[in-house]
Amino acid sequence: MKKKGLIILLAVIVVVILIIAAVAGSYNSLVEQREAVDNAQAQISTQLQRRADLIPNFVNTVQGYSDYEQETFTAVTEARAAVSGANTPSEQAEASEQLDSAISVWVNAITEAYPDLKASAQYTALQDELSGTENRIAQARRDYNEAANSYNVSVKKFPKNIIAGIFGFSEVDYFEAQDGTESVPQVSFD
Repeated sequence: MKKKGLIILLAVIVVVILIIAAVAGSYNSLVEQREAVDNAQAQISTQLQRRADLIPNFVNTVQGYSDYEQETFTAVTEARAAVSGANTPSEQAEASEQLDSAISVWVNAITEAYPDLKASAQYTALQDELSGTENRIAQARRDYNEAANSYNVSVKKFPKNIIAGIFGFSEVDYFEAQDGTESVPQVSFD
């Protein structure tokens, strides 16, 4: 009788250990995926900040050619500040759209008024930097959405959805462009 009771006790202990191991594994997996999402969002922020940091270089380059329109520059400055203050994917998308629009208006106005500016080596280098940064932003957004998708699927799938619910893991938002941004803003340097 004692031997049978000991076997049952050991079986219960093994089952409990297996359950704890499964819960711990699922929890750790969700933590890793959430960290990947947070890291991807940080990469978007880094690239948006990089783009915003290029603006003073444009300003300095353009100042050598002209006294540019203060109202246009103010819009760029405000949009740049909005990018710095954006925290969530939706805030980042909105701030990015605002900066895209402001840069487009500003650069087009300046290059139309001062055609010699586009021949400047410094201006051309800044154009290349801005273009490269736009590509990095697009890639960071794709990476974020891939990480968010993987995480969201895990949060929804059984049995991880139970673990996610118990420990407070919830879905994250995808990085989506604001309405009306389906077309790329045209920035002309000609």
